[in-house]
Amino acid sequence: GHVRQLDRVLAESLTHAWRSGAGPGKGRLVVDIDSFIGEVHGHAKQGAAFGYTKARGYHSLVATRAGTGEVLHVRLRKGSAGSSRGVVRFAEELIARLGRAGASGETLLRADSAFWNNKLITRLEAAGWRYSISVRLQAWVPEAIALIPESAWRPLEDYPEEGEAQIAETHAGGRRLCVRRTRLVGAQAELWPDWRYFPFLTNRAEALETVEAEHRAHAVVELAIRDLKDQALAHFPSGVFSANSAWTVLACLAHNLLRWSALIGLPGETVRCARTLRRRLLAIPGRLTKSGRRWTLHLPARWPWQHDFTCALTRIRALPLAG
Repeated sequence: GHVRQLDRVLAESLTHAWRSGAGPGKGRLVVDIDSFIGEVHGHAKQGAAFGYTKARGYHSLVATRAGTGEVLHVRLRKGSAGSSRGVVRFAEELIARLGRAGASGETLLRADSAFWNNKLITRLEAAGWRYSISVRLQAWVPEAIALIPESAWRPLEDYPEEGEAQIAETHAGGRRLCVRRTRLVGAQAELWPDWRYFPFLTNRAEALETVEAEHRAHAVVELAIRDLKDQALAHFPSGVFSANSAWTVLACLAHNLLRWSALIGLPGETVRCARTLRRRLLAIPGRLTKSGRRWTLHLPARWPWQHDFTCALTRIRALPLAG
C-alpha cells in the first residue's frame, strides 16, 4: 500500500511539473519503455534472483520521456521476472497517468522486441497512441521479409563505414512492418557475409527514413537508466522487497526533481547528464560563517555557473505553489 501511495506522489509531481512548464502540453511526446537489472550483493534480499544477465538482482520496468530523461513510470519486479511481465497493465497505468498530467498531443511509444505483445499493441491503438516496437524473428517475420523485392531496399546513409545498411517496408497482419538490414564490408565480410535483419512494427504513416531513424533513437532510454544507477539505484538498501520498491520510486522522484529543475530553471540548456546537472546546480562550493548571531553563506565569486544557478533559482521561486 505504501509503495502505491509513493507511486501516486510520483504521478502527482509529474502533473504539477508539467503544468508548471516542463511538460509537452499539446506538443509531441515520445515515450520509451525498457527494463533493467539492478544488481544486489547481499544474500537476504527478498525477490532478488538471477535474470537474463546472469547477475543477481531485481528486474525493474521503466518508462522514460525521450529528450528530457524524466521517469514517467517505474515498477520494481523480482529478478526472475521476464522482460515483458506486467507490461500491459504498466502501459494502461502510463496512458492514464500522462493523460492526467496534461499530455494532449501525439504520443509515440518505442520499445524493443522483449515488449512485442499483441495485447500491448491493441491497447496502444485503442488509446490513439503511435507505436514503434521491434519484433522477434519468428517464422512469419522472415517469410514476410522474403517477399520484399530486392529493388525495394534503400541504402541507409548514416551508417558507419565498416558496414552497410539498407531499409525497406512491407505489411504483415495488417500492420506496417519496417526492416533494417546490415552487414559488414571489407575483410570482415568474409567471416560474416550475410545480412542481419532488424524488423519493427509501427502504425506511423511518415516516411520510412524518418520512422526508422526515430526507432533507432529508442536507445536514449539507456541514458536515463545509467543516471538512475549512478545515483540511488546503485544499490538496494533493504532486505524487504516492498522497502526496495519504495526506494526505487523515491530514486525516480529525486531523479525527476533534478530534471525539472533544469527544464524549468534553464529552459535553453541542453545538458542531459545527471552528474553534470548535480555539479552545476546542487554541488555548490561555499562556506557558512556566524557573526553576531547571524549566519552568512559565502559562495565563490568566480564560480563558472553562478549566472545559470541564479537564473534557475529565480525561475523556480516564481512558480505557483502546488494545491
